[in-house]
Amino acid sequence: MSERYFQELAAGLAEAGMPGDRIRATVDELSGYLTESGGTPEEEFGPVAELVRELVPEAAPEKAGEPAEGARTWRWTADMLHDVEMLNRYGAQGWEVEGISRGKFVSTRDPERPQQWEYRRENVTSLNRARVHAELAPDGWEPCGRWIFVEYFKRPKAASVGPEAELSDPPEAPRRTFFMSRAYWVLLACVLALAVGGVVLTDLAGQGSNFKIGMIAGAVAAVAVAGVLMGVQSRRERRERRDRRR
Repeated sequence: MSERYFQELAAGLAEAGMPGDRIRATVDELSGYLTESGGTPEEEFGPVAELVRELVPEAAPEKAGEPAEGARTWRWTADMLHDVEMLNRYGAQGWEVEGISRGKFVSTRDPERPQQWEYRRENVTSLNRARVHAELAPDGWEPCGRWIFVEYFKRPKAASVGPEAELSDPPEAPRRTFFMSRAYWVLLACVLALAVGGVVLTDLAGQGSNFKIGMIAGAVAAVAVAGVLMGVQSRRERRERRDRRR
């Protein structure tokens, strides 16, 4: 049964435009996961057509930015150094993310019975997407938006706190739509400073005409700083998730 499932999956992925090498890698990854779990492909991954739409999102119709009738909508963005923090802050005010459109979270709030929401973010690729979804679904997490290599998940806070999650008097929608963390501005300043520093060092070395060398040196250093900051943020998020599970 599983062999037929994966044959249909491979055919569906090919029809949706996925390259052959990616199809083989995807099928191998999912087959390996299925062997470890001991379940059936339908139980673990759902119908073939739905899995194809998840693995090849461009094959699915775009629904982001289409809130329910009567809902209040707010579009906003935040950098990845504190996006989950901001999502949970405004989720506690009743804002539910319906999707991501043009780099912005499309959030809605039920004007009649607003309730609190909580969010998390996971690194997701076409190879592990089905597995991540399967692991999070039992705890009530559902996908609510994807941006490059990360995917966001939401669940109503009522799942953990009960009726108290309903809001009687939520605050008005913020006027701001652009939320950048202090770490983001520090990172930006480092990028600019290191780029300029690379140019200055090149000039001092007597190679003032070679502007590109200075820019490359500054860019390499900036990428290193960015990597360190992102690594620190990633470790902090993992530590916070471990603390929540305790």
